[in-house]
Amino acid sequence: MYTETTDFLLKLILKALFWVFAILLVFILFANIWIVGSTRGQLFELDELDTTSFSNSTLLVLGTSHKTMDGEANLFFKERIKTANRLFIEGFVNQMVLSGDHITKYYNEPAVMRNQLVELGVPDSILITDDGGVRTLDSVIRCKQVFNVDEVIIVTQKFHAYRALFISNYYELPAIVVATKPVDSSNKYWVLVREILARPLAVLDLYVFHRKPRFNKAIIN
Repeated sequence: MYTETTDFLLKLILKALFWVFAILLVFILFANIWIVGSTRGQLFELDELDTTSFSNSTLLVLGTSHKTMDGEANLFFKERIKTANRLFIEGFVNQMVLSGDHITKYYNEPAVMRNQLVELGVPDSILITDDGGVRTLDSVIRCKQVFNVDEVIIVTQKFHAYRALFISNYYELPAIVVATKPVDSSNKYWVLVREILARPLAVLDLYVFHRKPRFNKAIIN
């Protein structure tokens, strides 16, 4: 039976939901402005780098699947490999940490990165495959704490770069990002939306939950 009490409770619930949604939107906006605004000066194109300042650097290549869910080549992955290879050819790199997930022996992001870079002519001896990079946070923290890297050049897409740098800055790991070329992918807008939502989660991970890497030891092939 519909009563005045029911009407009051319904309005109260709707009002509460409105304010929760409004606060959530404000937090998402705040996190994105903070992360992008505080790191944009650390983002470079490859042609902007000077070998005098960045020679003999450690490269951190952030992992992603080399295939899409449809079985097609992942253009985001392809561009990260191409950018890492160019940095090596042009004399910026003396070692690379290839960090990503390894769900099974059939899905191993770092192993695929290593194979493709070796095929392009990068010496296997300078490649470190880190299978513990399940998340961006894991990859960055492990680069400093497990592999003892003092400063790093990160390779990833521009939209992802800000979050990676934000995490690096929090852990006082001096870093820049060399952004890959833009990718004309059918799912690029979904990937961007996912990144916009991932940034507030990064703020919570660092400042509220104080997340640690899922693996705190070296997992190297």
